[in-house]
Amino acid sequence: MQLVVENLQVSYDKIKALHGVGFNIDQRDIVCVIGANGAGKSTTLRAISRMVPAEAGSRMSFMGRDLLQYQPDKVVSELGISHVPEGRRLFGNLTVMENLLLAAFARRDKHHFKRDIDEVFSIFPRLREREEQTAGTLSGGEQQMLAVGRAYMSGRRMMLLDEPSMGLAPLLMLSMFEALERINRAGTTILLVEQNARLALRFARRGYLMENGQIVLDGESNVLRENPEVKKAYLGG
Repeated sequence: MQLVVENLQVSYDKIKALHGVGFNIDQRDIVCVIGANGAGKSTTLRAISRMVPAEAGSRMSFMGRDLLQYQPDKVVSELGISHVPEGRRLFGNLTVMENLLLAAFARRDKHHFKRDIDEVFSIFPRLREREEQTAGTLSGGEQQMLAVGRAYMSGRRMMLLDEPSMGLAPLLMLSMFEALERINRAGTTILLVEQNARLALRFARRGYLMENGQIVLDGESNVLRENPEVKKAYLGG
């Protein structure tokens, strides 16, 4: 297993957000977490990237290393886990190229910069056309491309994506997920949380259903798509 999460517990002040979440992800897998707003999906990603503290009794390991011993910057630079947050959070006053270069600042293999930037532009040709444009002036779809490209530059063993389809037109959604499939084929494990359950379960190989801070159902995506409870609550039928 590449990532192992066991008994993950997180609270905000006195409000419990995660109640003993546990799951495993194999190397080069594509896994989705679906569920309603407030289910704990985003908190799970933030806990993995160490942006929020896990409570006593939580256990997480990545490639056999205790993830809880790493600070957020080291999760990226040493472990190669990148995080595309909800809302993208780009540096809006910097250009596309500056955002990409800044994402790779802490990398040790700096001699691969040009190769990786060329690959980002190959995956997202629109970004090459916009490389001198400031990120804040890009369209929503272009900003999402840049957010994924930035993650590609910072760490590619595993990519965490929070609502990658949010705000995108249907054609752009499909284009984005095709790009993510290409990144996965090149060796990056992908874990995404997504409210568009239909799209997520088409894209991912395995899925987890989260409700009220707990995993309540898991399995192969094609099995989850046929589950009566999932179909009724999340697939419109």
